[in-house]
Amino acid sequence: MSGPTPETAEGKAIIESKAQLVAYFDKGLKPRSAWRIGTEHEKFPFLTDTLEPVPYFGPRSIQALLEGLKARFGWDGVYEGENIIALSDPRGMANISLEPGGQFELSGAPLASVHDTCAEVNEHLQQVREVGDQLGIGFLGLGASPVWTRGQTPVMPKGRYGIMAPYMDKVGKLGRDMMFRTCTVQVNLDFASEADMVQKLRVSLALQPIATALFANSPFLEGKPNGFLSFRSHVWTDTDNARAGMLPFAFEDGMSFERYVDYALDVPMYFVMRNGAFVNTAGESFRKFLDGKLPQLPGEKPVMKDWADHLTTIFPEVRLKRYLEMRGADSGPWRRLCALPALWTGLLYSQASLDGAWDLVKGWSAEERQALRDAVPREGLKARIAGRSVRDVAAEILVLARTGLSSRGILGCKGKPETSFLDVLDETVTSGKTAADNLLDLYHGAWKGDISRVFRDFSY
Repeated sequence: MSGPTPETAEGKAIIESKAQLVAYFDKGLKPRSAWRIGTEHEKFPFLTDTLEPVPYFGPRSIQALLEGLKARFGWDGVYEGENIIALSDPRGMANISLEPGGQFELSGAPLASVHDTCAEVNEHLQQVREVGDQLGIGFLGLGASPVWTRGQTPVMPKGRYGIMAPYMDKVGKLGRDMMFRTCTVQVNLDFASEADMVQKLRVSLALQPIATALFANSPFLEGKPNGFLSFRSHVWTDTDNARAGMLPFAFEDGMSFERYVDYALDVPMYFVMRNGAFVNTAGESFRKFLDGKLPQLPGEKPVMKDWADHLTTIFPEVRLKRYLEMRGADSGPWRRLCALPALWTGLLYSQASLDGAWDLVKGWSAEERQALRDAVPREGLKARIAGRSVRDVAAEILVLARTGLSSRGILGCKGKPETSFLDVLDETVTSGKTAADNLLDLYHGAWKGDISRVFRDFSY
């Protein structure tokens, strides 16, 4: 699940008209038989003896971790200058990358079932544990860094982050927290037609705050409770509203690939890649670039790889590429990493469940959807929409997701159904307590205010 690379003919193709940008999305259409599930998740590496963040350089470092995974498990290294910054699967499937503060991300391969994507997650965690154990590095699955300040957090040597961070300081107050102190899990799913994309986008946008509540897992910051159940979700409300949010236009008549293109053309740019280097275009318009009027590259028109890169710098709650990215969930323990693809696959890959979910949300107004999105980071399952609690709505969508997964009839090891991955979410709804609520109970109870216990009790 990726866009064109610079080496491909498509990636090098010069863009002469908006129609080419619309056609870019058309190439993502897939018949149901080819629909796949791609899971991505981030985690915080930490030094197991001191509980400090892992620096990029040194004997116990991100660099050593990447090189160790490359040597032991056959990954290919990806370099920026002399620095290894990512790993790619030689089969062209999954990859491992770094977020700005050293958060370690697996971008999974497009796989046929929830069983497959969960097995991939498990294999990845086993690999990083094996190499991490030798280096004295552990990994924490949480939505926000629980103890480290911004100043304590390392900065990875990637050129794009040197452009993004200063620009974010101009357009919001929490952009650096988003970059350096949060972790997410997301799932990427396919669509068969433009109409299918529109229905899936609308349903998943409306329900993204419900997923945020179900997966809320970031109640701590700098050693104490931060007042939120999902601080990670909260930071997006004041990061850069020109490129984030609930996309209210997606619910208007005439929603289409072209409508999303019009939106993306006006989202401010960050950069353009030329000859392996980043050209700072922060704040400029891709629409101007399309006209050959980008000040940094006068007279030059974009190529399709520039468009694909630009789409990765847009951060709505659900992002459209040649597939849809569900972006509303905090990172968390292993069971929850597998629960997210189960939830969205069950809802979006069964037409009956998708229709049922649309019936549930189609009466919600733009104001109600936004109010829900604003309330959930603090209130979690107790937030309300259209006279109902999020807990009640979540229970209903879990039934729809379970029905959708059951209709697929895909069994895993020992006859285990895909629906089993939803069990942890059913437990959340039944108890009325999110993972964040449980962490706060531990903090005020057994931990006696010692947040360092989270590293011991909740690392992978």
